[in-house]
Amino acid sequence: MLALQKLKEGFSKIIQSQSVQLHFLENNNGLKVGICNYGARITHFFVPDKGNTDIVLGFDNLEGYLNATERYHGVTVGPFANRINDAQFILDGITHQLEANNGKNSLHGGSSGFHNKIWDILEVERNTITLKVTNSDREGGFPGNLACQITFTLTNENELRMDYSAISDQNTVINLTNHAYFNLNGAGNGDILNHQVKIDADEFVEIDETCIPTGKLLKVADGAFDFRKPKPIGQDINIENDQLLMGNGYDHSFVLNKNENDFTFAATAKGDLTAITLEVYTTEPAMQFYTGNFLNDLDKGKMGKIYKARTGFCFETQHHPDSPNQPQFPSTFLAANQEFKSATVYKIILPE
Repeated sequence: MLALQKLKEGFSKIIQSQSVQLHFLENNNGLKVGICNYGARITHFFVPDKGNTDIVLGFDNLEGYLNATERYHGVTVGPFANRINDAQFILDGITHQLEANNGKNSLHGGSSGFHNKIWDILEVERNTITLKVTNSDREGGFPGNLACQITFTLTNENELRMDYSAISDQNTVINLTNHAYFNLNGAGNGDILNHQVKIDADEFVEIDETCIPTGKLLKVADGAFDFRKPKPIGQDINIENDQLLMGNGYDHSFVLNKNENDFTFAATAKGDLTAITLEVYTTEPAMQFYTGNFLNDLDKGKMGKIYKARTGFCFETQHHPDSPNQPQFPSTFLAANQEFKSATVYKIILPE
């Protein structure tokens, strides 16, 4: 507990008259998950194996996150996760111009996205915390005054459940996800290329050279993107493949084998050194599988370890990138005064 208290002190700060805090959720099995209201982010994920392994990349204090070149460690991403082509979309006959912060495209809501905001803490208990954030009309280019909440709950079944909700006073678009970088061997403990991954998807979204969907769905069958049976992340990541070249590895949206609103299995990963297993369940229709291709040597993380390329992976449950401009994709439209809801679970299975 003293170690946790010291970590919490490293996140205690006032920024623009707002209090930043770190809280640790705990269950009866010894799992501990750090949640910081700066970005509503997962900062730590201690698994009670032999090494009390922390399986998410991040930093030991708030300054690490404020100064990082990678801005999305563990964050709740919104109001629109992933990329939007040419940083614009048309809604109700009006063209909405967003911030182009990823080449010509918009990524993760731009600089005013939820990852850069200090969320209000509405409620906190031993195993659960609820946070709220608002986005004013036209902030970042998005229409509507939007209020968003997320509740993190750590269950005694070793599940971290994330329940998202949002409501806007105008028609708008929304796409929320979590952007934790996982390394099931431990944060900073080598690359993730020997992790065994399974994704319940028969198709994935084809991208162009700027990682924007072409609108075409490609079959995964018997190719580099076929994770229907577990295989090492690194098995095919460096083969001659146009899609892998464009993403610099895996940075693609997989079409989950599910009805859109069903809460079902999406993916699993297993650490090759620890045998810790992560399972993902979601109501979302898709999952972006990202293998940390653009992590670099500039960020010194927990325990002073450098986060190099492919030392963490993300399972980002969401709708497809650029959905507002792709009418054939499941819709990200949110009507005025209608509530958006979504849920995702990260479940930990300990080695026997």
